[in-house]
Amino acid sequence: MSLLFSRCNSIVTVKKDKRHMAEVNASPLKHFVTAKKKINGIFEQLGAYIQESATFLEDTYRNAELDPVTTEEQVLDVKGYLSKVRGISEVLARRHMKVAFFGRVYCLEMREERQERLRFIDKQLELLAQDYKLRIKQITEEVERQVSTAMAEEIRRLSVLVDEYQMDFHPSPVVLKVYKNELHRHIEEGLGRNMSDRCSTAITSSLQSMQQDMIDGLKPLLPVSVRNQIDMLVPRQCFSLSYDLNCDKLCADFQEDIEFHFSLGWTMLVNRFLGPKNSRRALMGYNDQVQRPVPLTPANPSMPPLPQGSLTQEELMVSMVTGLASLTSRTSMGILVVGGVVWKAVGWRLIALSFGLYGLLYVYERLTWTTKAKERAFKRQFVEYASEKLQLIISYTGSNCSHQVQQELSGTFAHLCQQVDVTRENLEQEIAAMNKKIEVLDSLQSKAKLLRNKAGWLDSELNMFTHQYLQPSR
Repeated sequence: MSLLFSRCNSIVTVKKDKRHMAEVNASPLKHFVTAKKKINGIFEQLGAYIQESATFLEDTYRNAELDPVTTEEQVLDVKGYLSKVRGISEVLARRHMKVAFFGRVYCLEMREERQERLRFIDKQLELLAQDYKLRIKQITEEVERQVSTAMAEEIRRLSVLVDEYQMDFHPSPVVLKVYKNELHRHIEEGLGRNMSDRCSTAITSSLQSMQQDMIDGLKPLLPVSVRNQIDMLVPRQCFSLSYDLNCDKLCADFQEDIEFHFSLGWTMLVNRFLGPKNSRRALMGYNDQVQRPVPLTPANPSMPPLPQGSLTQEELMVSMVTGLASLTSRTSMGILVVGGVVWKAVGWRLIALSFGLYGLLYVYERLTWTTKAKERAFKRQFVEYASEKLQLIISYTGSNCSHQVQQELSGTFAHLCQQVDVTRENLEQEIAAMNKKIEVLDSLQSKAKLLRNKAGWLDSELNMFTHQYLQPSR
C-alpha cells in the first residue's frame, strides 16, 4: 500500500514538474496570463478566508454567552483587510496590463503586413512598367505603319479628290489665288477625312483597349476605396488623331502653267523628248556651256584629267538639239535648202497637205483651249506637284500620329502611377506610425515585465502563506 501511494505521489510530482516546465518554456504573454489567473485564484481564496474569519470574529464578539474573546476593533481590522484584498484582486482582474503584449503583437503584424504590401506594389509596378513600355512601343510602331500606308494610298488617289473639287475657275491672278486657297482647304479636309476613316477607328479602339488593360493591371495595387473611383481619378478624354498636313504651306510654291502650248510646237517636242528640265536648259542656250572645250591636261597636277567621254547621254542629246536650234536660228538659208530637198523628194502637194493638217490641228487645239481645259491642266499640274510634296511628309505624318498615341498612353499610365504613389506614401506613413507605437509599447512591455516579475514574487509569497496558514492541519 505504501508503495502504491509513493508511486502515485511520484506521478503527481512528475506531472507538476512537466506543467511547471511547460509554463516556463511558454511565451511571456502566456506566462503572464497563467500567473495572473493563478494569483487571482489565490486572492479569491484569501478573500473567502478573511470573510469567514471576519464572520467568525463578529459572531464571537456578538455572542453574549461568551466572555469578550475579541474586541470590536479587531473585527473592524479584519473587515478592513477584506476590503484591501478585494481592491488588490480588482486591480489584478483588470485587462489594461495586456495592452503592452497584445498591442505590440498587433502592431508588429500590421507593420509586417504593410511592409509586405509595399514590397508587392514596388515589384508589381516595376514589372507592369516594363510590360506597358514594350506594348506602347509596339502600338506606336503599328500606328506609324498604318498611317504611312494609308497616306501613300490616299496620295495615289489624290486626282480623284482634286476632281471632286468644284469651284468657278478663271485664269485671272485674283481668282486663281482664291481658287488655290479653297483647293488647299478641300485637300486638307478630304485627306484628313479619308485618313480618319481608314485609321482612326482601329487606332482609337487599340488605344482604349490598352488604357483599360493599364487600369485593370494597376487596380490591385490601389486601396479598395480608390478602385471604385478610378474612372474619376484618371481622366480619359475623347481621343482623336490630328494629321496636320498643312497643305496651304506645303503647296505654297506651286506655280501653274495654263498658257496655250501647241502639242506639235518646237517647245513641246523638245519637252517631250528631253523632259521639262533639260528642255528648258536646251532652249536657253545650253550649247554655250556644253560645247566649251575641256582641257585634257588639268591645271592642278594633283587632280586626274577628265575623260573625254564624260558627257552623259542626256547632255549629248541636249547639245545636238541646241546645235540644231542655233543652226536654224542663225540663217534662213538652211530652211530654204531643206525645203527644196523635201520638195524635190515628195512634191509640193504633199507638203501643202502636211502644212494644212498641221494648221488645222493648231486651230483645233487653240479653239478647244477653253477655261475648262485650263482648269483640267491646272488640276493635273497641281496633282503632280502635291503628290510629290506629300510623299516627302509620309514618314513625318506617321511619326506625328504615333507620337500622339504615345503621349496619350503615357499620360494615362502616369496618372495611374500617381495614384499608386499616393498609396505607397500612405503605407509608408502607416509603417512609420506603427514603428512609433511599437517603440511606445516596447517601453510599456518593459514595465509590464517588471509587473509580471512582481506578480511572480507575490505568487510565491502567497503560496508560502497558503501552505503555512490556509491549509487545514492534519
